[in-house]
Amino acid sequence: MKIGMIVAMEREIESAISAFGSPLRTESVCGMNISVYKIADSEIYLTRSGAGEIYAAGAAQFLITRFGVEMIVNYGIVGGLTDEMTVCRTVAVDKVVHYDFDTSPVDGCGPARYINYPSIYLETDKTLLNRALAAVPGLKKVICASGDKFVADPDKKRELHEKYGADICEMEAAGILLTADRAGVPVLMIKSVSDSLFGGASEAEKNVAEAASECVRALMAVLEA
Repeated sequence: MKIGMIVAMEREIESAISAFGSPLRTESVCGMNISVYKIADSEIYLTRSGAGEIYAAGAAQFLITRFGVEMIVNYGIVGGLTDEMTVCRTVAVDKVVHYDFDTSPVDGCGPARYINYPSIYLETDKTLLNRALAAVPGLKKVICASGDKFVADPDKKRELHEKYGADICEMEAAGILLTADRAGVPVLMIKSVSDSLFGGASEAEKNVAEAASECVRALMAVLEA
């Protein structure tokens, strides 16, 4: 199987490069750098998208169009929105809400909802999600609030939890999931908390390497299961 793997930042992708070893090959196409690995029975097409929904959506479409990937894995660091989401807590995303999307003034469908979807929640692939939960003991399934903002303020974090039931927040999941869903490509998302409810940018910077490594350890367990 061809698996596209999308990571936002350089320090996040370093964990995968370290774990996967030497790539079969590398390619640089249209400004995207791709490293290809063989893990179990799958070919992994690993790329760094850059931060934010637009970059992430572009990376997803690129992997689908250029390489014909049959599933997409997205991993990376996130902010915790509850007391339970402590630093380096690793989770699997069940649903995503694009909380800063709003076309309601023109179509009346309500904030955070795309008009061609029945609710505000975009769902990851349940088969892949259940596979991950079975392969990694203690992995928790969560709702992810995704938007083009780094959220540092504890009050804003609480608001996202109270309004959407979200456990974590980040900046790429909605773009990836919307793009892959349109193409009929299933998505698995594994995330690890870099900054807790009362943490911010400094806490995230301190924990990015360890949190990313926790994601990769979980992914390896899933890929090798």
